[in-house]
Amino acid sequence: MALRIENISKNFGATEVLRDISLFTEDGEFLALLGPSGSGKTTLLRVIAGLELPDAGAVRFRDQDLLARPVRERRIGFVFQHYALFKHMTATQNIAFGMNAKPRKRRSSKRAIREKVAELLALVQLDGFGGRYPSQLSGGQRQRVALARALAIEPDLLLLDEPFGALDAKVRRELRRWLRDLHERTGLTTIFVTHDQEEALELADRVALLREGALEQMGTPEELYHEPASPFVFDFLGDSVRLPCEVKGAIAVIAGAGAPIIGKRANQDGPAMAYARPNDFDVSAADGAGLVGKVRSVLLAGPDARVDCVLDDGSAIEVRLPLEAARKLAPRDRVTVKPRTVRVW
Repeated sequence: MALRIENISKNFGATEVLRDISLFTEDGEFLALLGPSGSGKTTLLRVIAGLELPDAGAVRFRDQDLLARPVRERRIGFVFQHYALFKHMTATQNIAFGMNAKPRKRRSSKRAIREKVAELLALVQLDGFGGRYPSQLSGGQRQRVALARALAIEPDLLLLDEPFGALDAKVRRELRRWLRDLHERTGLTTIFVTHDQEEALELADRVALLREGALEQMGTPEELYHEPASPFVFDFLGDSVRLPCEVKGAIAVIAGAGAPIIGKRANQDGPAMAYARPNDFDVSAADGAGLVGKVRSVLLAGPDARVDCVLDDGSAIEVRLPLEAARKLAPRDRVTVKPRTVRVW
């Protein structure tokens, strides 16, 4: 086990930012800290880095007490959202900064530093860009320089604080693939902060989902998506539809139609709330059982179609159907909407 966080709590004045958080990473693992703004992700990352001190708890890395070690001795690489590059330095000088800042006795020779910088520029696919200043680089290139600078100190642990947050969607997607490939090559234990669900599910070996300073659920992307522990996890990891229901055994009765309940369920029989994904619905001609209404619009775009319906009670529901099924529908058609399966809390 590489990193162990034990019962970490942190307050800023009267505001509780982290509440009794415990989690761990294995050596070489890529862990995503996921959650909405204000959930405590960045504060937890800064506690690990030594940039914040917790009010309670322990942080251990390979059985060493990190909280007892000065920041400069933690061998941690940190990449910030807004690059934090020195504007008056070239890419080469930025990457070499940490190596040049070491005490003279521990500092490598100038030749070794030049060779290391060249190696890192190649690793982040920026051969030939070493002489450029940050203003002469794109956002994606600047972030790769920032990552190379973090790797230059040969860290044992790499921390990334929303490193793609300032980039546009296309560049983010490209860098996600590149970062996952880089992680496979370096094998560094990496902790990645993001509020982007798709980013976390695509990149991470495991995901820790935070909410209001507490750990809501931790597991593989598949575990969180397919076995959510709470309505918050279900809602946060994808589009969801909430429907009042009546639980009868393993069936949720919604507007007179029954839908099998999947996943763990703590409810007794009686009123409850059912949750389903938009693509877990069937839409057919109105037959009385189920959610009855009319089609407001059909958007035929992408791999599936979005069908927006107005129900007879005045509420709206948007579901997703295969294109072939959606092409049979038109605005103002009377339809019945039924979930195939639901989760109930």
